[in-house]
Amino acid sequence: MDRFPADRTALIRALFPKGVPQLWSPSLFFYDAGGGFERARQEAHLTFMARHVGGFLIPGSTGDAWEMEDEEAVAALDLAIDFAGPRGIDLLAGVLRPDVASMGALLERMVKHLCDRAGTATVPDAFEACRVRGVTVAPPTTPEPLSQPALAEALGPLLARGLPMAVYQLPQVTGNRMAPELLADLAGRFPNFILFKDSGGTDEVARSGLLPDDLVLLRGAEGDYARWHAGLGGPYDGFLLSTANAFPARLAGILEALKAGRSDEAREESDRLSSVVAEAFAAADGLPDGNGFTNANKLLAHGMAFGKGARSVEPPLLHAGSVLPADRVERVITALEQAGMLPAQGYMTR
Repeated sequence: MDRFPADRTALIRALFPKGVPQLWSPSLFFYDAGGGFERARQEAHLTFMARHVGGFLIPGSTGDAWEMEDEEAVAALDLAIDFAGPRGIDLLAGVLRPDVASMGALLERMVKHLCDRAGTATVPDAFEACRVRGVTVAPPTTPEPLSQPALAEALGPLLARGLPMAVYQLPQVTGNRMAPELLADLAGRFPNFILFKDSGGTDEVARSGLLPDDLVLLRGAEGDYARWHAGLGGPYDGFLLSTANAFPARLAGILEALKAGRSDEAREESDRLSSVVAEAFAAADGLPDGNGFTNANKLLAHGMAFGKGARSVEPPLLHAGSVLPADRVERVITALEQAGMLPAQGYMTR
């Protein structure tokens, strides 16, 4: 493919010939004492998810995207490409930065790296060779919310580059919330805008009915999973969830139950999972380093990695170099135990 199709539907079909995966995850990243990636742990974690997750956002907010330097972000994507290629997993490259200039710089660096890695100057061929299906951007991070025209001015030039693009709603980090009208306008002007991920928690964009039918909608907000999916009449095509780092099989099971028409089963599992997830986010609240998505999921993933032995294993490092507090770990491990979700052996101890 020497150029990306100019029509959204055709572009999505070219990028995802087997269909867009319904379950994605922004993978956590694990670090050694020197601040580098703990590669063996990282590959074990990706393997744990890969049985059930069809795509990864690398790096996403859960994977320290805003904390990483550009070099780290490219290295994270490179690690994911090494893993995804042999397994047929799709990737979204995360270009998540606090301002437009730094987003543009990282975007250029990532595209050049993909071309160099693939040995081609043709960007579509490089994307295909690396299984990168698009680039994810979000509004700038500002102390006070920007106006909708200012958000359009910020995002427009990035979308105008013509690459397959995903737009990410995450006001918890950026301080900005895109209105349905703004996103409908961007979708109308840029057919390369192929996917919208909403972690904002209010879902007004997906519920507005203003977005084109061929724009892929993924829900990133946690909790109450089943009712938001199209299988129960909801507005979303699938999920891009931080908690797929801990519960890939359970989330995939909810989607499978919906597909098979077992709506009661999907609702029941969704409710059970939502309760544990809420407890994990409460346990992660107020920590000085990282963000709520990263910290809650590192707490949960610690339990899934080490099972009933998790209390005796030092918690993982955050990007800042700090360790998750033992009392927060205990709270989440207890919640997993009480819900019957803590494995006897985790994926690191089998």
